[in-house]
Amino acid sequence: MTDTGVATGGVGAAGTPGHERVRRGYDTVAEEYRARIGGELDGKPLDRALLAALCEQAGDGTVLADLGCGPGHVAAWLAGRGRTVVGVDLSPAMVTIGRERHPEVEFREGDLLRLPARDGEFDGAVALYSLIHLSPDELGPARAEIHRVLRPGGPLLVSFHIGTGVRNLTEWWGHEVDVDFHHLEPAAVAAALREAGFRIEAQLERAPYPHEAETRRCYLLARRPD
Repeated sequence: MTDTGVATGGVGAAGTPGHERVRRGYDTVAEEYRARIGGELDGKPLDRALLAALCEQAGDGTVLADLGCGPGHVAAWLAGRGRTVVGVDLSPAMVTIGRERHPEVEFREGDLLRLPARDGEFDGAVALYSLIHLSPDELGPARAEIHRVLRPGGPLLVSFHIGTGVRNLTEWWGHEVDVDFHHLEPAAVAAALREAGFRIEAQLERAPYPHEAETRRCYLLARRPD
């Protein structure tokens, strides 16, 4: 999440007008996004702790997915902890930057409703601020798709901005864009995860860090049951 209130990756359903706008928006700002956001984990101690917990829960030598990976900085952080990591993003420009800067990570262009992955391919997954580009009726199918690509017992870390309504961004760092960002209620997201077959193991909220947009954030740590 940047201090402009936008997310760390653009993942949606390719082919629909709303998601094509998301794709174009992230393609437009990809290089500047990397420059501004590529080191964000240095200033996010809780995020690092939760990512480390997911790595430990998934186990050594496991394969993790970063869904909505943007330029790949979170995926690279996970890879630096000895995991094999696959980053997935809707934006071709983001995927290109990720491949150039983080050769230790495999990057795939794709979306949350049709993930480019086999059933049970991943031992764990993260989706940090990537669900917020989906319309309410797409949240359930997206979570079912994440459930499909996780192995039984695999952990999932999800984060999002708390609230209701949609923010439309028309200008981003001096570039003209047209991207919607949905704020989400924790109870609704947790319910959708449970309906998809996940077990919620932890729920945390935090206030924004000084360099972030002034929204509260929620983290849900879930697991696909064995």
